[in-house]
Amino acid sequence: MFAMKLTLILLGALLYLVGTIGWFGWLGLDLLYTGTTEALIYAFTGTCTWLLTTFGLAIHIIKTARPTAGGRNP
Repeated sequence: MFAMKLTLILLGALLYLVGTIGWFGWLGLDLLYTGTTEALIYAFTGTCTWLLTTFGLAIHIIKTARPTAGGRNP
């Protein structure tokens, strides 16, 4: 069971890293160099999507590590 969880965590981290490098190293820069209004809107939208994904991932990690954080004890 531990090996399965570790594999899923490492796979998720690898996919996130590849997506981040792919966006900021290739797609995002290409859209910015194009310079058209449509390309800039796509670059802005992609960066916002990346930020929301990063924020959601951070919240998921925090909630998984401390499931009772923020809850009230009677």
